[in-house]
Amino acid sequence: MSASGTGTGHVVVIGAGIAGLAAAHRLLDRGARVTVLEAADRVGGKLLPGEIAGVRVDLGAESVLARRPEAVALAREVGLSGLLRTPATTTASIWTRGALRPMPKGHVMGVPGTASALAGVLSEEGVARVGREAGLPPTEVGDDVAVGAYVAARLGREVVDRMVEPLLGGVYAGDAYRISMRSAVPQLFQAAQTHDSLTEAVRGIQAKAAAHQQTGPVFQGVEGGVGRLPLAVAETVRARGGAVLTSTPVTELRREAAGGWRVVAGDRVLRADGVVVAVPAPAAARLLAAESPGAAAELKAVEYASMALVTLAYRRDAVALPEGSGFLVPPVDGRSIKASTFASQKWGWIAEQDPDVMVLRTSVGRYGETEILGRADADLVALSRQDLREATGLAAEPLETRVTRWTDGLPQYPVGHHARVARIREHVAKLPGLAVCGAQYDGVGIPACVASAAAAVDRIAGDLRTLTDAGAEQAGP
Repeated sequence: MSASGTGTGHVVVIGAGIAGLAAAHRLLDRGARVTVLEAADRVGGKLLPGEIAGVRVDLGAESVLARRPEAVALAREVGLSGLLRTPATTTASIWTRGALRPMPKGHVMGVPGTASALAGVLSEEGVARVGREAGLPPTEVGDDVAVGAYVAARLGREVVDRMVEPLLGGVYAGDAYRISMRSAVPQLFQAAQTHDSLTEAVRGIQAKAAAHQQTGPVFQGVEGGVGRLPLAVAETVRARGGAVLTSTPVTELRREAAGGWRVVAGDRVLRADGVVVAVPAPAAARLLAAESPGAAAELKAVEYASMALVTLAYRRDAVALPEGSGFLVPPVDGRSIKASTFASQKWGWIAEQDPDVMVLRTSVGRYGETEILGRADADLVALSRQDLREATGLAAEPLETRVTRWTDGLPQYPVGHHARVARIREHVAKLPGLAVCGAQYDGVGIPACVASAAAAVDRIAGDLRTLTDAGAEQAGP
């Protein structure tokens, strides 16, 4: 085995998804020497740029929540300021009860502030049920509660089935009746603790947002694809002296008797003052089993949902789509797809690449749905085309199709998730110089992953007393 000696303030980051790369970038800001080790042959994790019919697209996540500053700030720091783009349209629909209907406004993750907000999407009785909510006695949320169960008890199942499920499903690919309100919709959980009425709580959230004058785009993308973000971060890390190694799976992580860490990756043995574990829960559990069996046991219990994205390219003159950026599909309607994005209508930079090509994509798969994801790519394309035909009338033959599978791609946040995360961090905190970050902790979105990385770096900074000295040495003559 070859050995890489450790200099003062050397930190190994395991995992080169956006969380691991953001951690490496922040560590360099603190003067550390950084090595990033990634098992796959590329960086970026679920952020993946690609191409279809000669047009660049995203084959993974396609936008970032701009109302949270972390991801946009990172993009600017790595030179992507001039490539940030807002959607050309933010109008969306929901395909339910046999028709495409305008997505209601005035809700928080599908929970309305008024009954009238969901008129047209819900039945008349469903709307009336929402209107009666203010007269119900208060319902305690306790330490945590499932979003679906709480909302159904207050507003009726129809709100959950036709609004909350498709919106939460777009983020977590999960089951609203299992997903934690505290972890997945924290602002609603907090508001529900201080309001007797759930609709009143939603209006309180909206009033607070208005008072803080939250303007500007809710989402932003990157010209050429959000998949360019991890590539730019990795390039910046390398340019600043960090190492980013792909096709380098870590097989062992052990605490050294004299302090510091021993990281084994194939025939490489690296010694480090600190380690940031930024891989999905199953891989993190394997790495931490020897040194933190308590954390490993908790990580093993984290469940994941799988999904697939079907990207389709058409001749533009063969397509006549409704206006807007696409539509969501409630599971209760029994369709195969759970959403469709009209990518060329949503993102001007896609449309501008080739005006004669129209790109769409659909998503398939939710938590617990194994049968549909076991089908061949051609079957997923056929199912997507069938649903698109029924929803929009699109019957044309596509120029090209691509299926991108994200097996175990989205961690699930069931009731009690926050407590599990707290236990994991409590175990990890007993080991100096060790931190964890990623989508399985504090949010699955890109800004949440970047924030998780920043918190991990800050968490171990106190353990790495030599970091400041390392930075001074690197800045010396």
